Amino acid sequence: MYLRLCAAAFLTLLTIGSVQAQVRAPSRLPDPRTEFVRQCAPRMLGRWEHPEEVCGCLHDHAAAVVEDRDLREALLRGISETGVPTIETDWVPVAKQSEIGATFTKIAKPTLQCMFDPAKS
Repeated sequence: MYLRLCAAAFLTLLTIGSVQAQVRAPSRLPDPRTEFVRQCAPRMLGRWEHPEEVCGCLHDHAAAVVEDRDLREALLRGISETGVPTIETDWVPVAKQSEIGATFTKIAKPTLQCMFDPAKS
């Protein structure tokens, strides 16, 4: 009986230790902003003196003014893939494709600010 009790206590401690180890080590998901800057910066090399600042500024200021999630994601994709603000029509649902032009008008001023003076944005 004593042996069974010790074995049960040992298994309980082992299980609790395993669960605590899983709780302490959560999987680290990449920060969306950091991931965007990581993908964007190589496209800006040679164009801008501080590519990480330009990319961070575009993320934080130019894309932030776009309220629609689909248009914002398409814009961020365009910047990270090409290094310039662009939106391919097939990246946006058909119902929102007519809003692409207005989106570029909305981001024009913050984009220019980011590209030519990211420290002031």
